[in-house]
Amino acid sequence: MPSVGASLFWIALCAVIAPLVAGLVPRRLVPEVVLLLILGTIIGPYALDLAVTGSEIGLLRELGLGMLFLLAGYEIDTDELTGRGGRRALVTWVICLALAFTVIGLLGATGAINAEIAVAIALTSTALGTLLPILKDSGMIATRIGRTVLNHGAIGELGPVVAMAVLLGSRGTVGSLIVLVGFGAAAVAVAFIPARLRQKGSRLLTVVRLGSETTAQTTVRLTILLLVTLGALAAIFEVDGILAAFAAGFILRRAFPGGDERLESKLDGLAFGLLIPVFFVTSGMAIDVSAVIASPWVLVTFVVLILLVRGLPVFLAEYFDRGPDGLAPPPTIRERTQIALYSATALPLIVAVTGVAVDAGQMTTENASILVAAGAITVLALPTAASLIGPRKSVPAP
Repeated sequence: MPSVGASLFWIALCAVIAPLVAGLVPRRLVPEVVLLLILGTIIGPYALDLAVTGSEIGLLRELGLGMLFLLAGYEIDTDELTGRGGRRALVTWVICLALAFTVIGLLGATGAINAEIAVAIALTSTALGTLLPILKDSGMIATRIGRTVLNHGAIGELGPVVAMAVLLGSRGTVGSLIVLVGFGAAAVAVAFIPARLRQKGSRLLTVVRLGSETTAQTTVRLTILLLVTLGALAAIFEVDGILAAFAAGFILRRAFPGGDERLESKLDGLAFGLLIPVFFVTSGMAIDVSAVIASPWVLVTFVVLILLVRGLPVFLAEYFDRGPDGLAPPPTIRERTQIALYSATALPLIVAVTGVAVDAGQMTTENASILVAAGAITVLALPTAASLIGPRKSVPAP
């Protein structure tokens, strides 16, 4: 078995190779995260067996997942999320969930599939954390399409996490709802701390600001403390850590409503320079290549179901997008297709949901590998397809 040091070397090598290769591809049509997944699959225990994910690397992976969703939560415009676009995204996700339960329920009745609830929830997710670096690299964050994808992505991450906590929780539906409310109250209590720190005349705020540009790096350390604190609360309440990371991102945005370019630059360096690449490479390492090869039609079916359950409702819903003032023309068919492809991109939550189902004995590791591979294929193919059909120059959001 490869040692921790050897495994970390190969993971770090993949993290360096991926952006170099991505930069050589014309128009950067192959996203870096795609290459990280492919390289992770190659070096993983199901292929060349050059690296394994032990407890040490697993900790880096969890921090990478946390930073991924913290940054995703930080990028969300709460005003837009509660506006027309956010409400449409929520209604669309509920329709996706109902469609998923219907389709998977029919397949489950034939005996073609098990763990129906877990599979249905997984099909409705959007990998916002995965899309974030892709949207950033392509300059789409500030465009109308980018903001729409962020809305669908935020709901497509939060909705499945809440559904997973309620429907797959060991306490039952009522008990899980009570626990979620308790965690929400704890997160709100934590959110008041940054507000107190930012009070004018606060001596502590002065110390934090002065230390942020020294070796103390106080703002970065406070951000990590925020993430770890909410992660610890999530562990105490036994809710998914993704929800905690999202909450940390929202709280961080509340602390810096107008943004903080210096802090954002430092967090990007920490997250995208180390932690997030570790998460994507190790996600690729978790794919059982032999199980996927043995059931190609099951893999294709899962990919088609993701497009049908998540992509199609988003495509139809965006016809009713008239902008924040309700007067703009709807997106073109090409733009709606682009938004739908981005929204159907899934992986991190599929990993989380299948992990819960496997631990509960509802799903085999082989089926989980196929579903994770289907999510990986959406990451490999759909953002690239969306960039190919999209306009060469993105129009800024109104």
